[in-house]
Amino acid sequence: MTQKWLEWAKEIQAISQAGLAYSKDIYDKERFEQLRELSVSILHEYTEMEHEKIRTLFASDTGYPTPKVDIRGVVFQDGKILLVKERSGGGWALPGGWADIGLSVKEVVVKEIKEESGYDVTPVRLLAVLDKKFHNHPPSSQHVYKLFIQCELIGGKAASGVETSDVGFFNEDGLPELSLDRNTPEQLQQMFGYLRNPLKEVWFD
Repeated sequence: MTQKWLEWAKEIQAISQAGLAYSKDIYDKERFEQLRELSVSILHEYTEMEHEKIRTLFASDTGYPTPKVDIRGVVFQDGKILLVKERSGGGWALPGGWADIGLSVKEVVVKEIKEESGYDVTPVRLLAVLDKKFHNHPPSSQHVYKLFIQCELIGGKAASGVETSDVGFFNEDGLPELSLDRNTPEQLQQMFGYLRNPLKEVWFD
């Protein structure tokens, strides 16, 4: 049932946000505000997180609701894949993060890999566009699209960043404990599939 109540809360939040963005009638706006408050209350009931924190993280956007975009860089060296260790949680992940306003997908992945791993790269290929809800990630209050971009290593050296504590290259059969919120074992296996078969088609949901 965990996924059900979370999906319902997200749908109610999306409906209320769209209604607040486009409704002209003051009474309709009041009803959409009530719906938004209901979505906050549902999350509070099941997570025990404070109302104000939920409003800030989950119910503070304006305009038409759209998915968040998570961009991950895929870098291979000598048959191994680049991973960084997250300071929050301690799991390992492909370097990356949220898309930034004003930057292209290529610019974001170059920036994130540099900041989190110390390496310089050139983006070369889009490997996958995934909807987080279809994969074995922990439940999330946000609807997320995940983009995986293969990059060529061109310079730099291993260096942890503000959000990372370690950097390394790993074999497919020797992966460390992963940050499942950011990437799953299945996803990394698929990434190694692109290393073995450069002509493999883009994976998308």
